[in-house]
Amino acid sequence: MSSLANSQTSVKASRAEYHGWKEAAILTNGIAEVVVVPGIGRVMQFRFVGEDPVFWENRAIDGARTAQDAKNWTNFGGDKSWPSPQADWLKIVGRDWPPPFTFDQVPMQAEVKGNAIELESPVDPQYGIRERREIRLDASKPVMQIKTTYEKVSGDPVRVGVGVITQLRDPVRAFMVLPEKSQFPKGYVHLQFDLPENLTVKDGLVSLTRSRKSESQIGSDASTLIWMDKKHVLRIDSPRVEGAEYADQGSSAIIYAGADPFPYVELETFGPLTTMKVGDRIERMNTYTLSRRSDRDPEKEARHMAR
Repeated sequence: MSSLANSQTSVKASRAEYHGWKEAAILTNGIAEVVVVPGIGRVMQFRFVGEDPVFWENRAIDGARTAQDAKNWTNFGGDKSWPSPQADWLKIVGRDWPPPFTFDQVPMQAEVKGNAIELESPVDPQYGIRERREIRLDASKPVMQIKTTYEKVSGDPVRVGVGVITQLRDPVRAFMVLPEKSQFPKGYVHLQFDLPENLTVKDGLVSLTRSRKSESQIGSDASTLIWMDKKHVLRIDSPRVEGAEYADQGSSAIIYAGADPFPYVELETFGPLTTMKVGDRIERMNTYTLSRRSDRDPEKEARHMAR
């Protein structure tokens, strides 16, 4: 993994229209680029400059606004944060779907700072939490880091964890890289919907493909997830805290696969559950490493990328 802390920046930041959103913020180092759309609170794209997109974008709604009320959901794609556990949404916000409105469907304030873009949400009225996201691009490598911070600003204590949801284009395969000793006897736990298509567990890798006909969702205690299509590979690292409590039967990583007409998968990473009171902060760091395919065998490619 690449550390960005001491990079001498050669990253350029600009403002531009992106697929109908007039105030997108773009970071590029000449190798890779990151597109952030503050008006919908999303990191909408991470890709090699001039090459195919990696993040899934719902191009049918280019330039659309976020949902105008908490009962609706606009599925834009890209990368965003939701609070876990999802099982608590009903008692906290009064519904189990769609996601909590302030985390998912409101514009954020954006500021460009050097080789980073900082997003800040309003305070969610039910959770009493403000979300901040710092998106940073390496000076010379196709590596992005996103630090997601929850700040407890108001209200009663709440038990919550930071979830990061990354929607990616229909993969050749998606992988979970298991720890040496997984807590799950099968290497994964079946959470809801159907089991994934072509689900296999072999030598520390859980892998799957997306079904066109049915949704699927599994979890694991992985700290690394890998997506690949025919050209590109994306590795997402979000270290698990050993001994901590996690939602979804102990899952620090989840893969959800959508059914047609939404041909995407979600690589989801989660932080430990913490009871937050006013003044508390929790954060998660996700590192996204992009590369080009070098092996025709997806499993061999995943093992190479997982080293």
